[in-house]
Amino acid sequence: MTMHVEQDEDLIRNTEHRRIDALVQANVTKAQPFHADDFQLIIPIGIALTRDEYLGAIAVGRLRYHVWEPLDIAVRLYGANAAIRYRARLQVTFEGHALPPAAYWHTDTYERREDRWLVVWSQATMIAQDQPMP
Repeated sequence: MTMHVEQDEDLIRNTEHRRIDALVQANVTKAQPFHADDFQLIIPIGIALTRDEYLGAIAVGRLRYHVWEPLDIAVRLYGANAAIRYRARLQVTFEGHALPPAAYWHTDTYERREDRWLVVWSQATMIAQDQPMP
């Protein structure tokens, strides 16, 4: 693996951690620059949200992350594109309903645009309760 690839992988992991921190803090101003204008999130129940819908829900408190603890983030680079995948423990309140802590798979695609890595697509999938976290 070349030094450039390792640096990009580390930068993407760091970007994802900073994005998560901003989302847990409900700091939309801090979170927005990590998301591409055409960002789309597929939530665990299959609904697609645009960047503005997603960040707007966080801004008004309709969506609140209490805990988002990612494990090791695997990165696959494809030139100016990257895919990441990791397991995480989340505790979320959505539309006033507190969901119990649960394990989720996260898969995200990043693109390098104007010399920055931005998340473009994101999908979260709940892990069945009988599948332990590693």
